[in-house]
Amino acid sequence: MPDLDHLNEECGVFAVWAPGEDVARITYFGLFSLQHRGQEGAGIAVADGASLQVHKDMGLVTQVFRDEHTLEGLRGFAAIGHTRYSTTGSNTLCNTQPIVCDSKWGRIAVAHNGGLVNAVQIRRELELAGVTFETTNDTEVLARYIAASDHSDIEEAIADAMMVVRGAYSVALLTPKALYIFRDSYGVRPMSVGRLTNGHLVFASETCALNTVGAVYLYDIEPGQMAVVDEGGLRLRRVMPTTRPSLCVFEYIYFARPDSKIYDKSVHAVRERLGHELALEHPAPGAHIVFPIPDTGTPAAIGFARASGIPYGEGVIKNRYIHRTFINPDQRMRELGVRMKLIPLRENLAGKRVVMVDDTIVRGTTTARTVRMLREAGAVEVHVRITAPPYRYPCFYGIDTGNPAELIAARLNIDEVRESIGADSLGYLSLRGLIRAVGLSRGHMCMACLDGRYPIPLPEETLSKDVFETTPPVALPVGGETGRD
Repeated sequence: MPDLDHLNEECGVFAVWAPGEDVARITYFGLFSLQHRGQEGAGIAVADGASLQVHKDMGLVTQVFRDEHTLEGLRGFAAIGHTRYSTTGSNTLCNTQPIVCDSKWGRIAVAHNGGLVNAVQIRRELELAGVTFETTNDTEVLARYIAASDHSDIEEAIADAMMVVRGAYSVALLTPKALYIFRDSYGVRPMSVGRLTNGHLVFASETCALNTVGAVYLYDIEPGQMAVVDEGGLRLRRVMPTTRPSLCVFEYIYFARPDSKIYDKSVHAVRERLGHELALEHPAPGAHIVFPIPDTGTPAAIGFARASGIPYGEGVIKNRYIHRTFINPDQRMRELGVRMKLIPLRENLAGKRVVMVDDTIVRGTTTARTVRMLREAGAVEVHVRITAPPYRYPCFYGIDTGNPAELIAARLNIDEVRESIGADSLGYLSLRGLIRAVGLSRGHMCMACLDGRYPIPLPEETLSKDVFETTPPVALPVGGETGRD
């Protein structure tokens, strides 16, 4: 079920180079650990030296690969995989990744986490050159740009693409003979490298996936860097200097799994510190219980309870059998959505003054329904505490919040938001408190959604999730020449 009040990110990327091993199965387990990063679709591409084999479909990883024979049929020495939540292009099978296209180097498969801000311009130029598109996402724009390159060496074609494409991207690209991992020069989205016990290499959006497949974390792919893995081994290439390290701060606040580490910082520990800072900035004297909106709010609620001395407990439990993939409710069902997903523990709420800790308020609709549900369960006061500053600006780097009109904090001040959600009090963590909790300098994080400072320049034209579905293909001029200079 779509969560209208939280962020949704594209996506989870996993890759492995392990000749002699069951690379499809390793990738399956890696994707399973990245399921939280995308639930709309999943796919795996495998290279065997001569060709690529690909299987992808809509749904969760366990649904896409429910048949044992599917994995058994994917044989090779290297693989890439992807879990998707759509931020560019609709939720359809054609937009599911890896994206595959033909090239002079054979078929290539691309799995991408992020968002490209100049994809419209690049796609328009490619269409004028005679390139046709089969999807409506920005990942195909990247794949087609590389495939159409005049370079004879695909490594140079990728390096050229890295110089031309603007935006956030952590990418795994697979050819029949080699694996390429590359990251934008701002480092907005994470990408880690690990080593299996047999010495083979794995790459993942989060270290939790490395842990699942038994790999030891080695290091992160640096912003502007490309890793090339082929029969000669691993080679790292600096394509671009790091422009300004701009890791998305919401990787710590919301996206990453708590057992992951980003830049060697425990996500769980950061979230506990967020709660600690929040309790110092916005105490709730006289409250009887602190509880989280599970799951990302849990470490923060623990930190809030420890710092405030208010007992920690459970106020709601989560129905873990509700997910957003195949449920598209009408308005009546949307009103019931919170009750389907969150179940109040009345015995912990009745007659109590409660503190509800959550990671963010995006649109405000779900939070308002949750507050109302808590009151109906008997809470006499509901105090809402948020582990991030107000979310006021849309993200164009891989998060589905491209419409500023939908952001409640962009339209209302904090007291008006409090009134809108029906809370007795509302406290957002300050930017200063957020920076203290994360432990990185402000200049090393992207916080554009919070402060409006976009590290990667944006085009003048409006960017939206359905931009390629509302923009007609470019018509070729009569007698036009195909190819690309």
